[in-house]
Amino acid sequence: MLQTAATELEKEAAAKEQEKANYLAEHCPPLHMPSSMQELQEFCKKLHAKVEQVDEERYDTEVKLQKTTKELEDLSQKLFDLRGKFKRPPLRRVRMSADAMLRALLGSKHKVCMDLRANLKQVKKEDTEKEKDLRDVGDWRKNIEEKSGMEGRKKMFEGGE
Repeated sequence: MLQTAATELEKEAAAKEQEKANYLAEHCPPLHMPSSMQELQEFCKKLHAKVEQVDEERYDTEVKLQKTTKELEDLSQKLFDLRGKFKRPPLRRVRMSADAMLRALLGSKHKVCMDLRANLKQVKKEDTEKEKDLRDVGDWRKNIEEKSGMEGRKKMFEGGE
């Protein structure tokens, strides 16, 4: 079995060599070098023209390939959209201040501070009469302590407060 496989491999290799030789004979004619300087220059010009033509063809094929791959990507995206099966990634909750968000969006150019309390006006409360009365009365704990015990009850009966 190994011998038959080895002979098959040899036959395939020989067939490939024969195919290669036939292709080269068909597409690449034998090269004959010109003897004079002028003929050599003309030969070089012909070679340069062929090289330029091959480069143009290669460039055109590359552009076509890029175009078709882009179309394939667009069509596959449309197909995916039409199916409607979207997999949502698990989202994490991120705590970020407004300044940090603006810095992330705008980059390091962001200099504006989003401290909302800094722009508020300072407002002074006007003293009302009730507040003055409450301040005059004093702390409620003192009033309770004064009324507690026997002295406080005595004051209440004697006509104190």
